[in-house]
Amino acid sequence: QKQNKKAELKEIGVYENALVHKNKCLSLFCGSAETPLIYGDIAPSKSRNAVPCTATGCKWPKSGDYVYIPVYISSSYKRNIIIRGLVSFHSSTCIRFVWRTSHVDYLYFYSGTGCWSYLGRQGGLQAVSLRNNGCLYHSTVQHEVSHALGFHHEQVRSDRDSYVQVLPQNIIPGYEHNFEKIQTNNLGTPYDFNSVMHYTKYAFSKNGQPTLLSKANPSLDFGRATSMSANDIARINKLYGCSE
Repeated sequence: QKQNKKAELKEIGVYENALVHKNKCLSLFCGSAETPLIYGDIAPSKSRNAVPCTATGCKWPKSGDYVYIPVYISSSYKRNIIIRGLVSFHSSTCIRFVWRTSHVDYLYFYSGTGCWSYLGRQGGLQAVSLRNNGCLYHSTVQHEVSHALGFHHEQVRSDRDSYVQVLPQNIIPGYEHNFEKIQTNNLGTPYDFNSVMHYTKYAFSKNGQPTLLSKANPSLDFGRATSMSANDIARINKLYGCSE
């Protein structure tokens, strides 16, 4: 069984050094998803109400030193970009993505109507939508996969009011819920403007004016991370009990 896992891990790392487009979908919300979304790009759970992913059952199970997460990637994809994003978790966390064979619970990557994911492990086929035209960038893959691991957006964390100001007058009507603060387990890590999970300051703006401002530095630009920050990585390792 260990040999099979090693073989799968080797296979999923084939495109680890593939080139990736340097631009990104800056809003992370490319197109409107057929699935009703909450918090911008998170699909509501079909088995739980839309609450923060804090329950043990929301995490993917650990086997020994690693958390093996089976994946299936639709054949219509530029697979190397998704694979490169998945493999990026291998070098800094105990998350290991393996090819789905007969696994019951797995992530199914396909080109849907936008960039979105469920929050934490759902059970069974778990869709992650990365639209071919607009979502296939390294940071977007990391962002949506982090949702699937159980992580919410940075600017809705429980202590956000100490760091950011929300400007509701600039938000598109009907999208205010994307900025609602929730009770999160911050795992002893600081608020991080460089997190790959942070909105841009113009997210869901109706008039081109900021919807979010840094309280310490209102001119600060943020939400344009090209890859996971040190804090993003630290949170994954803490949540999943990865050894240092």
